[in-house]
Amino acid sequence: MRRFWIEVSVAADAAGYGVYLDGKPVRLPGGAALAVAHRPLAAAIAGEWRAANATVIPDDLPLTRLAGAAIERVAPDPGALRRNLLAYGETDLLCYRADAPAGLAARQHDEWQPWLDWAAAHYGARLMVTHGIIAVTQPAATMQALADALAAQDNWALAGLGVAVPALGSLVLGLAAVSGAIDAAAAHALARLDESWQEQSWGIDAEAALRRDAVARDIASAVEFVTLTRA
Repeated sequence: MRRFWIEVSVAADAAGYGVYLDGKPVRLPGGAALAVAHRPLAAAIAGEWRAANATVIPDDLPLTRLAGAAIERVAPDPGALRRNLLAYGETDLLCYRADAPAGLAARQHDEWQPWLDWAAAHYGARLMVTHGIIAVTQPAATMQALADALAAQDNWALAGLGVAVPALGSLVLGLAAVSGAIDAAAAHALARLDESWQEQSWGIDAEAALRRDAVARDIASAVEFVTLTRA
């Protein structure tokens, strides 16, 4: 099957680095030529196009999709995404602990609490913890600290967070992953701690494993995308 030949070059209008397929620019859904400000990202996008067959499916091009999201969806209104992401801080996975069994509760504390401590030390965001099904209201100062952390993220990082945070169910883990404090696989393992605990008793469901692997790929791509914009 024919494969594309792809060349990475600077866009003629100096908008950034463009990816070309047989001399023609990759275009965003809105019609504009794809141009990114970061050469490592452009090279990686070109790499995923080179690896694609003539019949391309979106799942083969996660970095391309994230670049398109950053340019066409995030850039026009980054505040909307910041507000959506901040909502995950209000109900962060790491703040909701089990009462029982004791082994799970201890594991949650041992593995999750260090990342809440990290958020407090790194951003001044001291999140409160609850147990069982009782909701917890985070302090206004904590939410402001998380809002400030999101305000410091550029549109490229926000696009990555827009994938990673919902996949993880945790703003804290998302911020830690895109900052390089934890790798994508470790963050995913923490996010599915409860699921892993259940699997020890009930085994692994095949469909659930497929979903888990798809989520893992999404998180890894999001973290890679942000990392490439900072290389």
